[in-house]
Amino acid sequence: MIRGFFINLQFFTSIPIPFQLSMDKQAVKRSVQMFPILGILQGLLYASILYGLIQWTPFTPLASAFLFTLFTIIFTGGLHLDGWIDTSDAFFSYREKEKRLEIMKDPRVGAFGVLSVIILLSSRFFFFYEVTLFVQPSSYFLVALVPFLSRSMMGYFLLSIQTAKKEGLGYFLQQAADKTALWIYPFYFFIVFILLAIFNKDALFGGFILLLVIVFLATFFFYKIRSWFGGITGDVLGASVEGAEAVLWMTVWLLHYFVMG
Repeated sequence: MIRGFFINLQFFTSIPIPFQLSMDKQAVKRSVQMFPILGILQGLLYASILYGLIQWTPFTPLASAFLFTLFTIIFTGGLHLDGWIDTSDAFFSYREKEKRLEIMKDPRVGAFGVLSVIILLSSRFFFFYEVTLFVQPSSYFLVALVPFLSRSMMGYFLLSIQTAKKEGLGYFLQQAADKTALWIYPFYFFIVFILLAIFNKDALFGGFILLLVIVFLATFFFYKIRSWFGGITGDVLGASVEGAEAVLWMTVWLLHYFVMG
């Protein structure tokens, strides 16, 4: 499990791993099982950075939101943003499945990819800025939950939706694991429920339930991936993470604006 976690750090973050990791089938399966752990640790890091910017620096909420947005990009190395751009170019081409897959493989970036990433990042910045204006102690817990939920969803999609082609990162991960690897995911959610119950914050617990419902509803939308692309690819998987997080960040913003504000 530890080796699987370090594989996730190597693949999905910009944190340098100073040693060689073997990518055998068992290790890759463990890495999929550790997706939610990577997410919660990523979320705790996000919450800590946001807290430090707001409480320990002289920066304005606007500057804090910008720096926080920048950190979320640097931490992932822009990996999922690359998938978002490529998938947007392919989707908005309105071509048949085979042509969309060809467009995703094209290293050139089209106009739709540029526009979509501008909209995505500007929306994320706006949500972060509004959260910094209405920030409360519960806000940091909600921020920590977003990557946990999006990474959990990534693992579920990876093992539940067929791959569109027999190559690439998505195919490699799916061949090394199967749906039985997901048995541990409910355990992670149970632990989070227990921790929230210990804190005994009704607003926080309700916020988690709402975010969970949003992720559940998002799964129905992303099942359209089959008709759009014929299945998942590494780019589509990255785009689904970015899309899900955008919706979750929007939900956190709305909670602050209409419930916690």
